[in-house]
Amino acid sequence: MYQNYKEKIIAFYDRERRMPSYQEILKLVGFKSKNAVSKLVEKLVDEGVVTKDAKGRLIPADRMSELPLLGLVQAGSPTMVDSQTLDTMSLDGYLIADRGRTFLLEVKGDSMIEAHIEEGDIVVAERASTARDGDIVVAEVDGEWTLKFLKKLGDRVWLEPANKDFKPIYPKHSLRIAAIVRGVVRKY
Repeated sequence: MYQNYKEKIIAFYDRERRMPSYQEILKLVGFKSKNAVSKLVEKLVDEGVVTKDAKGRLIPADRMSELPLLGLVQAGSPTMVDSQTLDTMSLDGYLIADRGRTFLLEVKGDSMIEAHIEEGDIVVAERASTARDGDIVVAEVDGEWTLKFLKKLGDRVWLEPANKDFKPIYPKHSLRIAAIVRGVVRKY
């Protein structure tokens, strides 16, 4: 029965994009007393599904956003794959190393298509003022913002597109790195 209650709370979170209040949990799982809700919440806290803030409100724990990792799938010749859960995985944990420095940007334009970054994609970017040669960066070059590969050769620094129809950008006055791209999300 506990698993069923937990699934209802997770479904509420997925649907509403927020955790339910204690009163909402009471109705959601069909309990008659707030004491029963408190015991359920404590079990969820003990299991690591949720935590509480300073005021006692529920906060989803990292495990709340985990999805089952079923294994590998061939992108070459088809093969048999067993459909059994090998582990779970949180996309947040996979894509985000430092939540306080991470933000999302929607991509406009097609200068990075050969790097598999297309218009409408969402890039996961981590604030940084420096980057290595070959990093995909969000940069301000001569007062305008762009998403490109950072290229360095000796003292020369420029931004390189990933589309043969675009030319490299050599800064005339300034180049400032704002973030490094850590991942790309595409919805089909």
